[in-house]
Amino acid sequence: MAEVLFYERPVPLNRTQHKDLRLKGIPNVKFAAQAHSVPLTGAEFPAAARDLPILFAGQSIEDAGPMALLGLRQNENLLVDENGHWAPGVYVPAFVRRYPFILAEKPAGAEGDDFTVFLDEAYEGFGTEEGERLFKEDGTDSEMLTNAVGFLGEFQQHVVRTQWFMDQLRKHDLLEPRGIRLEKEGSTINLNGLFVVNEQKLRQLDEKTTHEFLKEGVLGWIYAHLLSLPNVDRLAQRLSQREMAGATAN
Repeated sequence: MAEVLFYERPVPLNRTQHKDLRLKGIPNVKFAAQAHSVPLTGAEFPAAARDLPILFAGQSIEDAGPMALLGLRQNENLLVDENGHWAPGVYVPAFVRRYPFILAEKPAGAEGDDFTVFLDEAYEGFGTEEGERLFKEDGTDSEMLTNAVGFLGEFQQHVVRTQWFMDQLRKHDLLEPRGIRLEKEGSTINLNGLFVVNEQKLRQLDEKTTHEFLKEGVLGWIYAHLLSLPNVDRLAQRLSQREMAGATAN
């Protein structure tokens, strides 16, 4: 599932089990090096659109959701270099920034809040000697953990808003399939299972719906998506540069 991408050993955060756990900053995002796309929330569209192609992906329009395209081949993130560093100046999706924590829905019937905080025990930044503590000596959350959990909560709110946004696109039949085909020195790259907003249908919306879309910020998100599509060419350039560097190295 996309929600647990990157997470090798996700376990619930536990005040007793993790009372001595510390988190130190790791200056790389190697965990994302094989992610050629990640989910994106609508609130991120304006910032992400400057650098990344924003498309909708799924088995069908009914289950499609927005994502940032990070690479053109499976298991290859063109924005993460061989040292695990994200490309300077390029937007980093919140889906990546929230790692190694994640909010997960509790099973039906479980007590307490609907969501619980998980962490990836496999993350190299966790330990008991170095870094910031997750919990203070008295067992309460450290400032670092409080901030991390706050970010997760904010992210989840954006996810809910994005789901509403997708419902609007489906309700007004605005999505259409769009494949990406790139010819590269005799080989062909095909990306399928993608959808984009149909501009012609967008222009044909009635005045009431258009006004609602404008008021609710839907139009802004849609146009950020449409304006981001030429960034596929920038990814293709990154792929060519990586292949040239690899050929030179060999």
